[in-house]
Order: sequence, then structure tokens, then C-alpha cells
Amino acid sequence: MKFVTTALACLMLAVSAGAQQARQQSVQEAQALAQKIAQQTAQKPLMAEDVFKNVQILKGIPVNQFMDTMGFFAASLGLNCVYCHVEESLENWDRFADDVPRKRMARNMILMVNDINKTKFGGRRALTCYSCHRGAEAPRVLPSLADQYGIPPEDPNLVEIVPDAPKEPTADQVLNKYIQAVGGDQKLRALTSFIARGTYEGYDTYHAKVPYEIYARAPAQMTTIAHTQNGDTTTTFDGREGWMASVEKPVRLLPLLPGAELDAVKMDASLLFPAGLKQALTDWRSGFPVTNIDDKDVTIIQGIAPGKSRIKLFFDNQSGLLLRQLRYTDTPVGTVPIQVDYSDYREVAGVKMPFHSVITWTNGQTIIELSNIQPNIAIEASRFGKPAPAVVTPKQGK
Repeated sequence: MKFVTTALACLMLAVSAGAQQARQQSVQEAQALAQKIAQQTAQKPLMAEDVFKNVQILKGIPVNQFMDTMGFFAASLGLNCVYCHVEESLENWDRFADDVPRKRMARNMILMVNDINKTKFGGRRALTCYSCHRGAEAPRVLPSLADQYGIPPEDPNLVEIVPDAPKEPTADQVLNKYIQAVGGDQKLRALTSFIARGTYEGYDTYHAKVPYEIYARAPAQMTTIAHTQNGDTTTTFDGREGWMASVEKPVRLLPLLPGAELDAVKMDASLLFPAGLKQALTDWRSGFPVTNIDDKDVTIIQGIAPGKSRIKLFFDNQSGLLLRQLRYTDTPVGTVPIQVDYSDYREVAGVKMPFHSVITWTNGQTIIELSNIQPNIAIEASRFGKPAPAVVTPKQGK
């Protein structure tokens, strides 16, 4: 079974369970829970053991990082949630806490890998679940002749800087070409805000297209709203702080924590207004071998975000346009890649903007298709502030 399919299935099952349970809650219960969470998050980040029951090994990590860790397991073994959890958990979040032999084995494997890294590699994370499983339930014990003598397809995400790479183009030259490709510095600086509308589809919409909105203001403020069948998923960033409110998450409102989470939303917001892209990251570097995406030769550069996240950008050699963003988030068991692909560039107020984007990570894939972008629209500052906790949308009809 392909990894993406199983990971998506995993999240779809979890979403279904969350939606089932959410519909059973009264409005008063939901408000009480939101108030409790708000009090906790005002003091410190909400930890996994604050939300999930029977957490034993993965204590002391934020909720979002805990979910990314589950995604790392899914990617490593190519399996979905019910492989390690009981089937009844699909109808009841609390049943995810049930102890079963495979969960106990997973805990032992985490301890084993941690011990190997500590005793054999000086504490460096040289070994992970993926090192042996490579997307399969059981690690291979026989060498593959097809792998040895075949020509495996190159994964552009795995391309890294090499010592003897050409000195040009430099990161600055690549960025200058990109700025010219999308309209030039003058037109980019004239774009100060926009409102975009279109559709969104993914595991949390049961892969149906739902209405989607983006509110953006230069240099890096952004709010996105996906109007899913069960309620809105809202992500906001006011330029310094960010939040996510979603009925499909185990907690209805979570702050985006300093580090990978804030770096990600800030980078997404900065890419909406490329005039300030050079200042969005530091320690820009080039020196990657040329690779390709969808038969297009691309040049890769990378930079470091304020929260120390490493971010790679992939540019089409011919057009100069950005084709992919690749960033990483850390978990206790390994690093998770998040890939954003851009296409269908169209001109808006003299600036070329991607109307189609695909976000892929270990927990699923989301497709965003924009149909309309209104440039230089006045947007109130409150639009980018902390949203209210997500509320389940009552089902219509029966």
C-alpha cells in the first residue's frame, strides 16, 4: 500500500472519529472545554499528556508535535492509525488510548532506537523508524537486485549541497531572477494586500472541494479559512504570532509555537509578497546539483527562518518561477518534511501569482485552487488576530 494513501486514510479515520464525537457534545460542553484550554495555553503550551490519555513515552511535547510524530510512524511503516489502535477508536477518540500489543511494541521500538542513538552515535539522531522500515510494515532482510542494478527515480527533495558545486548562480542571483519573473520589484511593492477565493480539498473534507479564502496584507500577514463540512478551519498570522482553529484537531484552538510552526506560516505569508523574500530568511545558500520536478530543470537554494528552520526553495530554470517549497519540522522520533508545490501562475495587478498549490506532508495532502484574487483591498487588522475556537457546523436536514 502506498504511503500517501495510508497516511491520508489514517487522518480520514481520525477526522471521522473527531467529527462523530464533536457532534455529541453540547454547545455548553464545547464552550467549557475552550475556556479550559485557553487558560492552559495562556500559561504554557498544551502538551500531549494534557489532551491524550495513556501517553507514556512521548510526554512533554506539544500537541501538534505529537500529531506530527504519529505522521512519522505512518510514513515509516506505510500504515494507518488502526494498525496500532483499536477499530473502536474510529467512533470514539478516547479509545485511541486503549493499550494493544502493537502500541506496546511501538514504545519498545522507540526506546530501542533512542538507546542505539545514545550509545552508538553520541546522542545524534542517526537512526529512526524509517531507517529500517522504509515505508514497509516489516524491515527488509534481503537485498533487492532491482535496487542495486536499476536506476531509481531521483527524489529532488533529497538533493543536498555538494562541496564541488558551481559557484553560480548564487542565491541572490536566483532570487533576483524570481523577482523579475513574477513582475519586478516595482510591481511587487505596489501589491499591498489581497483577498483570494477558491476551493480546498483534503482528508478533512473527505476529498470533496469546499470554499476557501485567503486574506493577506504586506509584508507578511495572512489568514486562511477552509469552510469544511464539519466547520471552519482557520489559520491566522498577524506578523508575529499565529493560531489554528479547527474542528478536525484534537484541540479546537492552538497557538502556533515558536520554531517550525511559526516559521512555516510566516514563510507562507512572505511568499505571498515576494518583494520582501530576501529578508524573510537568513544564511542563504546555493550549491545544490541541478535536479528536476515534473521534467523541468530546477535550481535549489535554501535559507534559515527566524525559528532556525531550514527551508529549501526550488525554482524553474527556464521561467525563474518558484515550483516548490520544502520545510521541516522536528519530532522526538525523526524529522518530518512538508512540501508545497506551486503552479498555474496568473497575472494579478501586474504580479504573477500561483493559483494552484498542493501541500503534502506525512499526515496527508491538501489541494488549493484559487478562482479569484482581488488586489489592494482594505483589510482590517483584526482579521489577522487570534480566532475564536472552532465550532462544529450543525448538519442540515435529517
